[in-house]
Amino acid sequence: MATGGSTTSTARQPLVKVTGLRKSFGALDVLKGIDLEITRGEKVSIIGPSGSGKTTFLRCINQIEKPTGGHIEVDGELIGEKLLGGRYVQMEDRELARLRAGIGMVFQRFNLFPHLTALQNIMIGPVKVLKRSSREAEGEAVSLLAKVGLTDKRDAYPEMLSGGQQQRVAIARALAMRPKLMLFDEATSALDPELVGEVLNVMRQLAAEGMTMIIVTHEMKFAEEISDRVIFMDQGLVVEQGPPHQLFSAPAHPRTQAFLRAVLGKQAFPS
Repeated sequence: MATGGSTTSTARQPLVKVTGLRKSFGALDVLKGIDLEITRGEKVSIIGPSGSGKTTFLRCINQIEKPTGGHIEVDGELIGEKLLGGRYVQMEDRELARLRAGIGMVFQRFNLFPHLTALQNIMIGPVKVLKRSSREAEGEAVSLLAKVGLTDKRDAYPEMLSGGQQQRVAIARALAMRPKLMLFDEATSALDPELVGEVLNVMRQLAAEGMTMIIVTHEMKFAEEISDRVIFMDQGLVVEQGPPHQLFSAPAHPRTQAFLRAVLGKQAFPS
């Protein structure tokens, strides 16, 4: 599994660098100027109220949404645009596809192909996009099914799987592309409560292995446990960020305090 380069200079360079990121839908400004750096191997959780721009931020990183302004670099390369003759121009589709192949994304809904088995869902990206042989892709897909605890479900179609099992297949499918960065957009929000833990356990395993992860979540205990850093977003801005123990126990910003009081039931924070 790729987790970034090994040279000293590469290790110092942020894996993700976001500068002045803005995104508007018509007159609605969803992201209002995000500046952020994510280092290799870092686990960053993003929390905040619905409508704060968290999902849009993730979708801009892998260019599902095209930013209105600002720049995004992944592993030292601009994504979605390139600099030619002193000005930024749109990146060609083939070049964009190459960069996006290194970014895995797991969505709220599992988005599995219903006509393909679990094994086939995992194999399709490496075969179609990365041009790996079916034999190589199948071998890796079998290994990934074992990794997410679904060896016995290789020939099952999505409709035969629980929501938690479908989401674990979706994670395996993203990992099959050997990404350097994993994005999780509320990966457990569509699951019944008793199925949440099995997906979070897979995410814990990835974190322990050193995968760089950006996680949008409402699972506050999980965010506190797994994260190197927690970011609180509201109204399209990064309001506050810091180590999880600091942000959850002594948030500095009144908006962060109000949000955590509402979701955690705390009456007050130390001043």
